[in-house]
Amino acid sequence: MNDKYISPLSKRYAGEEMQRLFSKDKKFKTWRRLWIALAESQMELGLNISREQIQQMKDNMDNIDYQVAEAKEKEIRHDVMSHIYAFGKQCPDAKGIIHLGATSCFVGDNTDLVLMKEGLVLVRKKLINTIKLLSDFAMEYRDLPTLGFTHFQPAQPTTVGKRASLWIQDLLLDLEALEFVISTLKLRGAKGTTGTQASFMELFDGDGEKVKELDQKIAEKLDFSGTYHVTGQTYSRKVDFQVLQVLSGIAQSAYKFSNDIRLLAHMKEIEEPFEKSQVGSSAMAYKRNPMRSERMASIARFIISNSINPALNTTGQWLERTLDDSANRRLSIPEGFLATDGLLSLYINVADGLVVYPKVIEKHLQEELPFMATETILMEGVKRGGDRQVLHEAIRKHSLATAESIKVHGQENNLVERLGEDPEFNMTEDEIRDMIRPERFVGRSVQQVEEFVGGPVKDMLERYPEDLGIEVNISV
Repeated sequence: MNDKYISPLSKRYAGEEMQRLFSKDKKFKTWRRLWIALAESQMELGLNISREQIQQMKDNMDNIDYQVAEAKEKEIRHDVMSHIYAFGKQCPDAKGIIHLGATSCFVGDNTDLVLMKEGLVLVRKKLINTIKLLSDFAMEYRDLPTLGFTHFQPAQPTTVGKRASLWIQDLLLDLEALEFVISTLKLRGAKGTTGTQASFMELFDGDGEKVKELDQKIAEKLDFSGTYHVTGQTYSRKVDFQVLQVLSGIAQSAYKFSNDIRLLAHMKEIEEPFEKSQVGSSAMAYKRNPMRSERMASIARFIISNSINPALNTTGQWLERTLDDSANRRLSIPEGFLATDGLLSLYINVADGLVVYPKVIEKHLQEELPFMATETILMEGVKRGGDRQVLHEAIRKHSLATAESIKVHGQENNLVERLGEDPEFNMTEDEIRDMIRPERFVGRSVQQVEEFVGGPVKDMLERYPEDLGIEVNISV
């Protein structure tokens, strides 16, 4: 359909698996799964519900008549009651016990928790694959010296692999946060209209232990370890904030990576993949714009800004519940996950095809290395009998003169030649060049990469062998 708005999250960015997770089918089938879990648990605890009724519900769990549900909702303006009605028409023997004792949030909130937990598992899979690709890249280039920057000004040599390890470290922190949220996420359970479980106490004749057991049984049937001990009509909206904060953290890491690639592409040191027939600019045919990294930055901004929504929903809840969070959550939770899925697909695509230009990297490093190595030269000059203060002043003057020739006259860096010609240093130009070879400054950087990738990163990857090796499709 070309005459109606279609979200680019579905059309361009998010993968099929994440789109199916937040589809109507998944949502309403999960509602039915919850109604079955509720009725089955009530039967197991002694309520007058038959196995035949349960079986009839199970037989129709995936057989949703949307036309009946949608027509009923137009009439009564209530989505949950409309789907209870549609389910009951398909399960005439069970219609009287569907949703027994529950409020709308029993299906609404519990389903959101189920979808968020499954969504985090999908995010984890792509996050792990991103880390694996970056780890391979870091190891391949662990000993390739490059110019390090602070404030985007030349600082000290590092290696391409060591720089990549910084990207990995951010993602490991994100993974730790994600695993914590998954491990602590609980189901809302069967808490009733205001969280007091009064309706269930009535059904079980005041037996609090059975009501407590009902909660646990439902949680286990939905693959959760338990339920939140207390809720209002809804579970605390802080849970949504914690989940979307994990997505925001991943977006922050991806944003940082994309900025670094854009800066390196400007310097012609490292580029994102560029297809043979790809067009960089409609006007400038020679351009190789870092469009995927730019897209990463753009989507990341959306995810980060989206994380404010659950914070506002939390602060806006009145007493046991108010409904002014509903429309917001229908947007912010699914779109946060869909956007993160698309962002990680881009991250995987870029990380899998990074193009490195060692000669350009070496050229840039050599242009600045003489300045960075002056302390080494100073120490060697002292060893050869020089006066430390005299040599320091000589280096200062030669450095200022060299900087002026570079900045004012556009000349090459000739600091090494100047120092080699200065008799105070008692060193030849060749001796100085040998002394300031780049690899002499990055030995520990290489070890750091090997220890990092071979230690905590390897340990993490070994926990999820079944998640490795996925492919992503960047269609546009």
